[in-house]
Amino acid sequence: MPKEKIERQKMPEQKPHDRIKNFNEVPFGFPQEIAMKEAQRCLQCKKPACVKGCPVEVAIPEFIKLVAEGKFVEAARKVKSTNALPAVCGRVCPQESQCEKVCIVGKKDKPVAIGSLERFVADFERNTNAVKIPNIAEKKNIKVAVVGSGPAGLTCAGDLALKGYDVTIFEALHKTGGVLVYGIPEFRLPKVIVQAEVNYLTMMGVKVETNMLVGKVATLTELFKEGYKAAFVGTGAGLPMFLNIPGENLIGVLSANEYLTRVNLMKAYLFPEYDTPMVKSKKVAVVGAGNVAMDSARTALRLGAEKVYIVYRRSPEEMPARKEEIHHAQEEGIDFQLLTNPIEVLGKDGCVRGIKCIKMELGAPDESGRRRPIPIKDSEFEIEVDTVVVAIGNGPNPLLLKATPEIELNKWGNINANPETLATTMKGVYAGGDIVTGAATVIEAMGQGKIAARSIDKYLTGG
Repeated sequence: MPKEKIERQKMPEQKPHDRIKNFNEVPFGFPQEIAMKEAQRCLQCKKPACVKGCPVEVAIPEFIKLVAEGKFVEAARKVKSTNALPAVCGRVCPQESQCEKVCIVGKKDKPVAIGSLERFVADFERNTNAVKIPNIAEKKNIKVAVVGSGPAGLTCAGDLALKGYDVTIFEALHKTGGVLVYGIPEFRLPKVIVQAEVNYLTMMGVKVETNMLVGKVATLTELFKEGYKAAFVGTGAGLPMFLNIPGENLIGVLSANEYLTRVNLMKAYLFPEYDTPMVKSKKVAVVGAGNVAMDSARTALRLGAEKVYIVYRRSPEEMPARKEEIHHAQEEGIDFQLLTNPIEVLGKDGCVRGIKCIKMELGAPDESGRRRPIPIKDSEFEIEVDTVVVAIGNGPNPLLLKATPEIELNKWGNINANPETLATTMKGVYAGGDIVTGAATVIEAMGQGKIAARSIDKYLTGG
């Protein structure tokens, strides 16, 4: 008898008119019975393409089989054998362009909801207090420094701890998690989820020093003198890019970095309970169409803005944000001004009063492979706003690198690391994540953290 077809299961979530009034997480997660039903859709392929689509090599068919059998804790531990941050990845990974993109079920139907199942098992293990310390190799008594506590640094630290190294993470801010805590809003990735996964690393013996700006408080050379035998640099892309158009210095223009950090990490949305004032905006234009732009636009809505625009110079097909985030933004009433490019921020009495734009059309593909946007003559128009948030990308964080001339950079200011080993030009120093690749996804940064951990182990053991 042929197997009964099961439709892809949808995760329950807050209704749009409710969620725009709060910062609570939007999707609720799978109930147990729905997770088991979704897991039954997996074909258990002998040569699973989904695993090759995952930068951290999660044993996807194996963990999904355990979910289908109701062995949720075992499934979580199977995922964590290669991925120390499953609750994070299950929430923010772009599965549609990675594991789910190559899912065989997806050739004739919607792919298996791999990310939602990964989130489910991680949440189940944590919520049932079933998290336990994994098997760790015998202590080597070798100190390794990890600079930066974003996804690359956390992954590298976790893998090295499993191998028996004495690992210390140095974080410049007062919270651990890097972009996971300062860049992604609470409604998409709650801080308690990140903290729980950091706690998992500390259970494994990883030490964390916050408020420690390597490059200012201590250099890498000084850390080596203190006994560290190797270092991983995962300081990310924290230098915001701007539009370089007239009016960009007006009051009311912010980078997405500053906007989201004030709200996420400094709790400005709780002013005056927390002493971090936030601009009270009525009409906001967010320039860009990546995940950071969607996060900024949806945050502005939750802070009380009456109208929020996404201004993007290309068409919907070129928007780099996850489909789910675009869908949620559309449901919440964000106004998408596509094929539109800002050419001037308009001001009055030193503050933003609007943004002047020009309509665009698409020409031939450019060096990125996307069709080049071309201005349409005499199509200028104005949008009335009091706040402009620029979310068009970030450059490499320069703080550590300015103090470390031994590390060679490429023409964009990113670290020039060996693509196979991620070794830098400074002996014993490896690098990965956005500081090497430029701004990319959480899971890609984690993949680099794994590569670097293997290379550091090989370097320190003479392998």
